[in-house]
This record gives sequence, structure tokens and C-alpha cells, in this order.
Amino acid sequence: MTGTALITGGSGLLGVNWALTIRDDFQVTLAIHQREIAVQGVSTMSIDLESGNDLKRALSELQPHLVVHAAGLTSVESCEANPELAYRINVQLAANVASACAAFGLPLVHISTDHLFSGASALVDENAPIEPRNAYARSKAEAEARVFDAHPRALVIRTNFFGWGPGYRRSFSDLIIDSLRQGETLTLFEDVFFTPIVAAELIRAAHQLQAINVAGIVNVCGDERVSKLEFGMRLASIFGLDDSLIRPGSVANQPGLVQRPHDMSLSNKKASALLGRELGGLDKQLAVLLQQQQLGFANEVLSI
Repeated sequence: MTGTALITGGSGLLGVNWALTIRDDFQVTLAIHQREIAVQGVSTMSIDLESGNDLKRALSELQPHLVVHAAGLTSVESCEANPELAYRINVQLAANVASACAAFGLPLVHISTDHLFSGASALVDENAPIEPRNAYARSKAEAEARVFDAHPRALVIRTNFFGWGPGYRRSFSDLIIDSLRQGETLTLFEDVFFTPIVAAELIRAAHQLQAINVAGIVNVCGDERVSKLEFGMRLASIFGLDDSLIRPGSVANQPGLVQRPHDMSLSNKKASALLGRELGGLDKQLAVLLQQQQLGFANEVLSI
């Protein structure tokens, strides 16, 4: 074991993947709230992230070498419907965790998003001006600011990840695979772009950045800008699934959706320079996902 790690949002898709990915190297504790879960080789602890005293109690007891703040309300629709809840979960909890980590002198990795911009530009870097278009983006933008106010040496990672999800929290890639395996047609947008990274590679990069004491904002994403449609088609190809079931669609034809950027792609040049390597294009990311299925990782996550 190289240390101990506390991961908030412990029952979430990223929290579960993070714990399973590092459990051989870290003594991991997942901070949970409402949903009780059991993960082999990983501890769980109920922590009220709204309570500064409860956070400090947990940090005093666990004495982690690293805290990863992955808790959040990620549904764009839910945030828009209840912006007060979005603020409480995405902003206040992040500020609380950052304050507690700073008080204990602990390194913090805070997970942010690629939804912060207008979508008018492709492959934006860390210095691009933030132009949030919805309540979710506004809450995540303020969370970044509050984290740095409380913990100036925090590492804030902007990303858009996919990976194997538990039965109660399916990911974008899960939804595509599940639909195609069941012979169902699905529509994917050909006019929405992103730079996806598989969770395992995001986690690996985050730990490497933290190990060399990187602070500030870093985009950790795949090397390749693709549409949601292209993502689905290439996923189908890698997994040997029937891509004729995938239909092209346009976000412009979905007036009921909450307004969001149509291009969320990020530049990962800073991360690549810091790490001294490329993070990998889409085929590399999808190959990791396939390998995880072959090694039983996908079934373990699904069983949680």
C-alpha cells in the first residue's frame, strides 16, 4: 500500500471506479451518504459533507494521504429544476471538503466538468473564459472558485469520462452497449462534441499529476474530439455490436432539453506536457473499456 485515500461520492459511478482502480495500491475509504454499498477490498464510511465537524471527525479518524472530491449532482435537468439543490450539493459541499482538507494540510483532487463554456469554440484550454449556459455549469464554475478560495493548492480536473457503472447508475457507454445488446435502436447526436476519457485513464492521470504536486486547473480528457454519434459507432465497432441500430440525431431537434453547450471538447495539451505523454485517442480509451469487461471488472462494478 502506498497510502490511504478518501473518496467522496462513494456510491457514484466515478467513486466506485476510482476505488476499484486504486485499491491494490491504496487503503481506500468511500464516503457514502444515502446509498449503502459493499466493495471488496474497500472500506465505506457515512460522512455528512454538509457538516464541517463531521468532515473533520472523519479526516482525523482516517488520516488520509489524499482526498478525491467526486460527489456532485451531475444531472443537467435536475440542476435546472432545482438550482438551490445544485448549489448546495455542487458548491457548498465542495467548499466544505476543500476547507477541511486545507485545515488538515491534505492534498485535494476536485472533479469538475467540461460543461463550463458556451460551446462556440472547440478544444478549449484551461485559460478559456467560463461562460456557463445552465444551472449545472454555474454551480460547477462556482465550486471551482470556492475550492481555490479555501485550498489554493488543490488540483481541479475538468473532464468528461465514461466507464462501467453499477446497476443503479449506468454510464453513457453502458446505455449504448445495453441498448445494442438488446437489439434496440438508439439515437445519438451528430452535432454534440466532446473529448471523452475512460475512467481508468482519468484516475491514472489524476494520481500521476498529484504525485508531482500539480495544483490548479488541468483538463484531463482524451486526445480526440468526437461527436456523440461517432463515439457510439466506434464503441459498437470495438465491442462487435450492430452499429446499424444507431441513428443520427440533432440536438437542435430536442427543444425540451435544458440549454447546454454543443461543443464541450477540451484541449489536454497541458496535461500531456505535465505527464510527458499523450492521454490517448478514442480507440485507446475504448480498448481499456473492453479489456475491463474481459477481466471481470465490468461484472464486479455491475454487482455493486
